[in-house]
Amino acid sequence: MATAKKKTSGKKSTARKAPGRKKTTAKKPAAKKKAAPRRSTTAARRKSAASSRKALVKRLQKDLKTSQAALKRAQAAAREEMKLFRVAALDEIDVLKDQLKAALKREKQLVKQSEARAKKILAAGEAWEKKQIALFRKMAEQARKKK
Repeated sequence: MATAKKKTSGKKSTARKAPGRKKTTAKKPAAKKKAAPRRSTTAARRKSAASSRKALVKRLQKDLKTSQAALKRAQAAAREEMKLFRVAALDEIDVLKDQLKAALKREKQLVKQSEARAKKILAAGEAWEKKQIALFRKMAEQARKKK
């Protein structure tokens, strides 16, 4: 029961087939499609591009209007804020002017007081000097008399 197997070398056989004999397959019936009205794809694309362009323009115009409105509101708010800053600055300037006037007035009073004190001290010094001169003269006369 042992059968001998032929060894094949892995090469295809080079035997020729009979010419003219091709394998044929049966054609499948094609499903018929309804004929759609043919329209130019270029026209459709142009129409699509025009409609999308119009939509984009409308959206951009709307965005522009909202941006302009927001800018106007921001500018008005900034103007109001600047007015408030200006009023606050003017009030601060008035306060500083009042403080400066008060400081100058105090300085004038202090100068007057110090000048008055200086005059009193000078007068007291002159009086003391006169008194001392008189005392020295008296002592000098007494010294002359004792001699």
